[in-house]
Amino acid sequence: MKIDLQSNKKIYFASDQHFGAPTPKESKIREEKFIRWLDEIKTDAQVLFLMGDLFDFWHEWKHVVPKGYIRVLGKLAELKDSGVELYMFVGNHDLWMKTYFEEEIGCKVFFDKQYFEINGKNFLLAHGDGLGPGDKGYKRMKKLFTNPFAQWAFKWLHPDIAMKIAIYASTKNKMISGEEDKSFLGEDKEFLIIYSKEKLKTEKIDYFIYGHRHLPMVLPLENGKASYINLGDWISYFTYGEFSTDFKLKTFEN
Repeated sequence: MKIDLQSNKKIYFASDQHFGAPTPKESKIREEKFIRWLDEIKTDAQVLFLMGDLFDFWHEWKHVVPKGYIRVLGKLAELKDSGVELYMFVGNHDLWMKTYFEEEIGCKVFFDKQYFEINGKNFLLAHGDGLGPGDKGYKRMKKLFTNPFAQWAFKWLHPDIAMKIAIYASTKNKMISGEEDKSFLGEDKEFLIIYSKEKLKTEKIDYFIYGHRHLPMVLPLENGKASYINLGDWISYFTYGEFSTDFKLKTFEN
């Protein structure tokens, strides 16, 4: 996909808000901060990429969606109505999205990595889960969760029961604790860096942009010819990406 950036406009990226965790009360404080950020970028945003795990758990039944998040959803709809293009990547916590966001907000939803050309620069964008070597336990779990029969069976649970089970399991997930994301494992052990380097052997990519890992990071690859970027999160870091002529990783302090 190709994006021609308009004069005085910018592309924004944010990931791993995990709204709903660890409790609705605590989540609301982070939601309000995220909304302040959306208000701030509204004036010059041409495109907003939400790079996965906007919610700590999300599931769509035929006539029901999870309770809450009304201010976040309303603000995203406001941005879309004002002319900002919205692209959302499904993460490992909200992979059971279906058509709600496209139908209600007009937000394009991606279930896999995507390639974009923005002002002549090549981007590979993905949430990041399941890419690269290792993490076999998670890959098996994702295969189960994306299985059509498993999804069919889950939707027949009453939403009150299903949400209670899912929220309990989700908030126990290691990605919320953040303990494993406080240290850099090294280029030879970070699975998304390994994946990016392999891609560079056969593809011309200027920017690899991911979520999932939670640790905010910009790392030059191939002697500065490309950049690996992890956007961090809105749990501990409140970081986001900004692109106009080049990429910047910033922290929202307001």
